[in-house]
Amino acid sequence: MAETSREIPKPLPEITPVTQPFWEAAANGKLVMQHCSDCQSWVWCPRPACVECGSEKLQWTQVSGRGKVFAFTVIREVVGRALRGFAKDIPYVTAWIDLEEGPRICSNVVGCPIEKVAIGMAVDVVFEEAGPGIFLPKFKPRL
Repeated sequence: MAETSREIPKPLPEITPVTQPFWEAAANGKLVMQHCSDCQSWVWCPRPACVECGSEKLQWTQVSGRGKVFAFTVIREVVGRALRGFAKDIPYVTAWIDLEEGPRICSNVVGCPIEKVAIGMAVDVVFEEAGPGIFLPKFKPRL
């Protein structure tokens, strides 16, 4: 009997009380990160305490969404069963983005041929709906 192919969904992030402010801002087209009131460090990924000083005095702060590609790789094949939901996106770019404010975020570069992506390329955040109420920050080349 032939196996019917079924669409494999991409995994979606779990929204927790700690991450909820991030996802709410993203749904409104805003990129926010935690900023420590005690040591002034940026905290990414969201967590209950500062990774630098341990303070729980973290404020959600909007950042510009402007940055530059620090490093990137082109994903050309799906390795492992857990990531089969990304097969339709291949090839795609995963990159570390240095935001103007200082923190670094890992995301995708979109809206650009993969051969045009370059280290140092200026990018701006855009939000892509990935599921009900979940908008992922991705980055496109700055015009």
